[in-house]
Amino acid sequence: MSEVMSQRKPFLEVKDLVVEYFTKEQTVHAVNGVSFQLEKGRTLGLVGETGAGKTSIAKSILRILPDVGARIAGGEVWLEGENLIGLSEEKMRSIRGKKISMIFQDPMTALNPVQRVGDQIAEVVSLHNSGTKESFKKRAEDMLEMVGIPRERYPDYPHQFSGGMKQRVVIAIALACNPELLLADEPTTALDVTIQAQVLKLIGQLKEQIHTSMILITHDMGVVATHCDEVAVVYGGNIIEYGSREQIFDHPSHPYTIGLFGAIPNMNEDEEWLHPIDGLPPDPANLPEGCSFHPRCKYATEECRHGETGMQTTSDGHECRCCHADTVLIGEA
Repeated sequence: MSEVMSQRKPFLEVKDLVVEYFTKEQTVHAVNGVSFQLEKGRTLGLVGETGAGKTSIAKSILRILPDVGARIAGGEVWLEGENLIGLSEEKMRSIRGKKISMIFQDPMTALNPVQRVGDQIAEVVSLHNSGTKESFKKRAEDMLEMVGIPRERYPDYPHQFSGGMKQRVVIAIALACNPELLLADEPTTALDVTIQAQVLKLIGQLKEQIHTSMILITHDMGVVATHCDEVAVVYGGNIIEYGSREQIFDHPSHPYTIGLFGAIPNMNEDEEWLHPIDGLPPDPANLPEGCSFHPRCKYATEECRHGETGMQTTSDGHECRCCHADTVLIGEA
């Protein structure tokens, strides 16, 4: 972490996290030594292409990786001074939903299709709080109202809701116990643009109300610009650039990050074509030697192809996993 960030007291700290998926034939290196910090009440954006390892990072924090074929092979996840990796499953069950909640990417599969939506919210409340069945139901009804759904819809089933309303129900479930950490995995992917804006505004308002910290996983740099305090760019299972929102947007230093911004339409410039990043993301079962981005990077040197690429501090204080960071070569990208 940069000197400024390391001086802050982290609410969440991930250290050298390694996640692997495996079969008899091969091992997929999904997350490769990821480290970052998150302060209380702030939002960290995890951005990158599909398959970069963003969701695996979030699932590892919550410890909900598949029981078979997946493992946390190394690293630590510290939440308020407690290492979650070393906790028993019973202890983790008391943390999930109470201290840490997750908004899953697809509300269509996150909800139980044969259970009333109100009962699904009430179940989470009852698992982590004492009270009566009536009090749990009232809390569920209040949560529905909070996300903009009339409490009268408590007995309805998921198929009776639109995609946007299903996502609101998923958000209500995630926030029902006032979690201290919210993991939002592309919460607007399945929604149209208008509903996306409504859902993001709702998450922001609820986050402010209960002072929740959040990790927001997204492909949308516009969402990052408006909702995140810090940004971590993920590629090939590792963080390749990390800093404040202003640092990443004003001074991107890694060729991959520069490429991401180059692929975004600029309404203030008259350009006929976008500038996509050539090539495809690396195969996590067969990662390239050296820098994982070098097969797609036009600035790659022998050092990039074969050397160890560690985090370096750029001139404005953020971190970049590139030996050419802050050089004239990258500045002209």
